[in-house]
Amino acid sequence: MGALIAAGLLPAAVLMVCMLIAAYAVAVSRGYPAGVFPGWAGVFHAAAAAVPGLLIVVIILAGILSGVFTATEAASIAVIYTLLLTFLIYRTMNWHYLMLAAAKAVKTTGVVLLLIGVSAMFQYLMGLYEVADFMGELLGKVSTTPWVVFLLINVILFVLGTFMDMAATILIATPIFLPIAMKFGMDPVQFGMVMLINCALGLNTPPVGTTQFVGCAIGEISVGAVMKTIWPFYGALVAALMLVTYVPSFSLALPRLLMGYAH
Repeated sequence: MGALIAAGLLPAAVLMVCMLIAAYAVAVSRGYPAGVFPGWAGVFHAAAAAVPGLLIVVIILAGILSGVFTATEAASIAVIYTLLLTFLIYRTMNWHYLMLAAAKAVKTTGVVLLLIGVSAMFQYLMGLYEVADFMGELLGKVSTTPWVVFLLINVILFVLGTFMDMAATILIATPIFLPIAMKFGMDPVQFGMVMLINCALGLNTPPVGTTQFVGCAIGEISVGAVMKTIWPFYGALVAALMLVTYVPSFSLALPRLLMGYAH
């Protein structure tokens, strides 16, 4: 898990740059006015106010990469830190909102546990009927060239992500496509990054498109209107996906450097 987290840092930076370029291109092409610079005093004030919240990222990454706690334990530590932060420093949390958050967490956890149970049964059936071998042979018949196979895997994962929740896509698709990707030379950690970026694309694509529907509800705008203007950002995601898929060092350099990862 630590290697997977370290592997995500460089792709995240690449994705951020791609998104910034897309946002800048859209803003310039549509003539959006520049924002008013608040002055360096305003910048420092905003940065200082954000430091307590940003520390949670440092705590989680430092703890996991140093081996002080596991990823699961990091989640518990993050919850405790967030509660202390919102109750004592930002003072935006009260007992009523805490109960609402707990109820939503229980509901989400129940859905995830159900998915885990179903995926375990699904994995057993796939092993029983050798689905991974069948898919590998099928992709092998289409092409024996690794880059073509990786492209087909990306297309299939993207299509699955448009119809399935992110957790379901990961739990169900991983045991099918990970052995195939490894057979054609892709590292498991690299495949994890490919899977996550495909899930990010799926989360922003109807008919499921969870994050897109939430964003549209918050912004009070229709999904159709968003879909007409979202293509530059899709392009940024696809560009990052292609880099991670075909340039292994983007996802493997930091795990090897920081953790001595070797597979």
